[in-house]
Amino acid sequence: MAVATFLHPLDKHLRLDRIPTLYCPGCGLGIGLAAMLRALDKRIEEGTIEPDKVLWIGGIGCSARMVFYVNYDAAHVIHGRSIPFATGVVLANPNIKAIVVGGDGDIAGIGGNHLLHAARRNIDLIVVMFTNFVYAMTGGQVAPTTPRGVKTTTTPYGNPEYPMNVIKLVSSLNANYVARTSITTPHYIEQYFYKALGMKGFRFIEVISTCPEVYGRHIGLRNPVEMYIELKKRVKYKPRPSIEEAEIDWNEGIVIGEFIERNNPSYLEIIKGELSEV
Repeated sequence: MAVATFLHPLDKHLRLDRIPTLYCPGCGLGIGLAAMLRALDKRIEEGTIEPDKVLWIGGIGCSARMVFYVNYDAAHVIHGRSIPFATGVVLANPNIKAIVVGGDGDIAGIGGNHLLHAARRNIDLIVVMFTNFVYAMTGGQVAPTTPRGVKTTTTPYGNPEYPMNVIKLVSSLNANYVARTSITTPHYIEQYFYKALGMKGFRFIEVISTCPEVYGRHIGLRNPVEMYIELKKRVKYKPRPSIEEAEIDWNEGIVIGEFIERNNPSYLEIIKGELSEV
């Protein structure tokens, strides 16, 4: 029997026949995915997670296409519907470790209603939202997270709207874990994702990412290295930031850290408890 030979420690977690990815030079998504896979690899090596119980779910967009590249069961669903799909999976099979990945347009925009109610119910799944402040794959349209004044393909005179702060939004509901990190701090992506994999209930991680090809054009940071350096300058880590510190301000800085950590009963625990009383 032939033994597979891997050139990289993460190769076993990837569908190598689909590499290279479609991601543009300077895209932060590869950094994010590698950090998540390192955390998952640790959990598997520890024996706390079984690989055949892991399911990745993504909607539409660059971030959601991560599910194409992972060597696990995966589902690629319609725009904004990854969370309800994942909810159905864990209700049908509570042993599944459901991981939802998507961009801010997919998760907070088109799928925003599902995000709210999954957090409110404390559904047993992990959502990792990569924020690049724009609908990148579909043409550079304004997103819920686009800062005011930024010109996009649908706001040529500048975005007149106030952006959505997803950390504040999810924290105000019943989520058990809410954190934010950046592709410039992959060690925190790995650390937070590792922690989330070991928790119950709804776990939400926002990852601020670079998109020089689309968003970078809008703000004058088309060079991938320059955009990465500029983001790194603005990221400020705090071990236990307050919810008020979750505001994203490109000029004042972007605070990352763990905003919420709770141990509330998860939706599956509540359902099991109610059914046992019937």
